Amino acid sequence: MISETAQMNHDLLCPDYSSKAKETDAELLEIFDNFAFDEVIAHDNIDTKTRIMVIVASTIASQALTEFKMFVNAALTNGVTPVEVKEIVYQSVPYVGIAKVIDFLYATNELCKEHDIVLPLESQSTTNPENRYEKGLALQKAIFGDLIDTMYEASPKNQLHIQKYLSANCFGDYLTRSGLDIKTRELLTYAMLISMGGTESQVKGHILGNVNVGNTKETLIAVTTQLLPYIGYPRSLNALKCLNDVIPK
Repeated sequence: MISETAQMNHDLLCPDYSSKAKETDAELLEIFDNFAFDEVIAHDNIDTKTRIMVIVASTIASQALTEFKMFVNAALTNGVTPVEVKEIVYQSVPYVGIAKVIDFLYATNELCKEHDIVLPLESQSTTNPENRYEKGLALQKAIFGDLIDTMYEASPKNQLHIQKYLSANCFGDYLTRSGLDIKTRELLTYAMLISMGGTESQVKGHILGNVNVGNTKETLIAVTTQLLPYIGYPRSLNALKCLNDVIPK
């Protein structure tokens, strides 16, 4: 039986949602819902809006389109603005790649229409072709400090263009955008990276970035906990190992 708390949280996040698996796999849904919507949610006090946003980011990185649609609906009915939803999708492009993101963008647009949200939304860009590199590099250094200079100095000449792309494109084109603050953006990046798997080097870098912008180890553990039902134990345990390596205490 699905617990009263699990049902309440499920209904709060996803009103009027009924899984296609309910008739054929009720036993699995009972196990999952009691864990994800009761036990895991009860573990810490991460706010509902943040929980939904990191799950949305995670579902893109995991290529979980069905869960993505469910949680975008949850986002739009639980205080996440259309701009914030779109910014999560946009931010996923430099980390996940447009080939994997484009279907999620199209799905977002369809869901916006269903919620009577007029598209396109107001632009959130804060850079232009002339200043994107300068502003992106400045944001990188604001988050990661001297590590950025070290990365540039250590880069072989035939790979230096990738470092410049990272500054101008990843940070200049995407991370400088308004609509989400940088503290939230770093949490979203962490959620995406641990959900993708095989990104431990980048996860460790963004753990430092999160700490530098004010997200604590406990916050990152809470995010990892909330994502565990969706990304599984191996990737969650890898994330915790990265956390403990970077922040031992």
